[in-house]
Parts: sequence; C-alpha cells; structure tokens
Amino acid sequence: MAKYKKRMKPRKRALAIVFLSFLIIVGVTFSIGRYWVEIIEKYQEKQELEKELTSLKEKEEELQVDANKLQNPDYVARYAREKYLYSKDGEYILQIPDE
Repeated sequence: MAKYKKRMKPRKRALAIVFLSFLIIVGVTFSIGRYWVEIIEKYQEKQELEKELTSLKEKEEELQVDANKLQNPDYVARYAREKYLYSKDGEYILQIPDE
C-alpha cells in the first residue's frame, strides 16, 4: 500500500501543475483580449476624432474668410441689406417669394 500512495502523489502534483498552468494561460489570454479590445476602441475613436478635426479645420477656414469679409464696410452693408432687409434712406425693399 505504501507504493500506491507514492504513485498518487506525483499524479496529484502533475494535475495541480496542469490546472495552475491552465488558469495562468486563461488569465493571460483574457488580459490580452481585453487590451486588444481597448486598443481597437481607441483606434476607432482616433479615426472619428481625426474626421471631426478635419471638418472643424474646414469650418475654421470658412469662418476666417467670413471674418475677413466683415472687415470691409461695403460687404457689411450689402450683407445687412440682403440678410436683414435693411435699406438706405429712400430705398424700398421688395421681397420676391421663393418657388
């Protein structure tokens, strides 16, 4: 019977090593998977922010052009007449309906 107990001990030890190895492999795989998901999400967020940055730069250029135009008094007067229906003294404004 003493021989029987000696054989079981190495089997239990081997089983414990296999079980711990399995747990370590599963844990490492789970961690790596979680980081990959995080990396993919950050990459997608980066692409969205780059698109937003591009559109904001275009809008900034348009606004800069408008700001430069507003420095011209003739442009401001014409813009006010067209947009807000202001008129000079003696002028009449006729609105034509859009089709």
